[in-house]
Amino acid sequence: MSDDSSAISATEAKRLLDDWKRAPAIVLAVSGGPDSVALMWLAVRWRRALKQGPRLIAVTVDHGLRPEAAREAREVKRLAGTLDLPHRTLRWTGIKPNAGLPEAAREARYRLLAQAALASGATHVLTAHTRDDQAETLLMRLLRGSGIAGLAAMARESEREGVRLARPLLAVPKARLIATLEKARIGYAVDPTNRDTAFTRPRLRALMPALAAEGGDARNLARLAARLARANAAVEVLADGAERYLVLRDGKAVRPGFDAEAFAALPEEIRLRLLRRAIDRVGHEGPAELGKVEALLAVLDQAVMQGTGKLKQTLAGAVIGLANGRIRVEPAPPRRSRARR
Repeated sequence: MSDDSSAISATEAKRLLDDWKRAPAIVLAVSGGPDSVALMWLAVRWRRALKQGPRLIAVTVDHGLRPEAAREAREVKRLAGTLDLPHRTLRWTGIKPNAGLPEAAREARYRLLAQAALASGATHVLTAHTRDDQAETLLMRLLRGSGIAGLAAMARESEREGVRLARPLLAVPKARLIATLEKARIGYAVDPTNRDTAFTRPRLRALMPALAAEGGDARNLARLAARLARANAAVEVLADGAERYLVLRDGKAVRPGFDAEAFAALPEEIRLRLLRRAIDRVGHEGPAELGKVEALLAVLDQAVMQGTGKLKQTLAGAVIGLANGRIRVEPAPPRRSRARR
């Protein structure tokens, strides 16, 4: 097994990337930093070794937040050219928020990458998230009080903005990507915002050496995320079964919703997931926040315990009601504008 500072071989790159060899086309998200440049280098070598495989397109997103970003995008374009790889630079235009800038920039990046993928016939966007990123994500979500699903951190593959988002390097230490570039004598950019302690992730990154000294290194934190992902997948299967049980229990009932008594008999985590699924399915104000669903469930449970209790609340663009022993989740009417006429 390779150590955490060795370069990635062509054989290992094949193992990391072969899951996507049947895709028609792939967008590589390349910022110019060491992780994404290594991904581009490894992906090009991998594709050249295939008799048939996906078209590769490198895409750089310039967020317009640093004056150096345009030069870094040009450098990525130059490097992509030496690899005979098509390249596009996309720019995040418009007003940038004063608060929550990293989150807004991330959303804009994924949106632009997805648009580039759809425009080029690509089914997947590959990003260069590493084991180090996974450990930091776990810590961020832990501090925010995330549930099991959130603590599972980033998945190797997921769907976003209409395309598949893949992270082939999620189990690879960042040090190995840097070693890969050094061996190939390929340069890369260093983003100073990665060390700017005005943002949460760099502050957590600065704590990593102290956590590692206590056993909380990136390897162990990423392993914890993987175990939580495994547990979350199991709970999702149980939630699927509970949802089918509620439907089958109703038989040919034509009344919408599901039986409150049967719902109340399910474990709390399952009830939470079923309630959140129902809200997200019909709501029109984005995913329901876990904390708000937990508060709603507590009120709902109390109303169910009263036997003849009734309830009507709104959350995330959905109306949750309890009446005549049944729980109903329906779309909420659009909010009225408060603007004066």
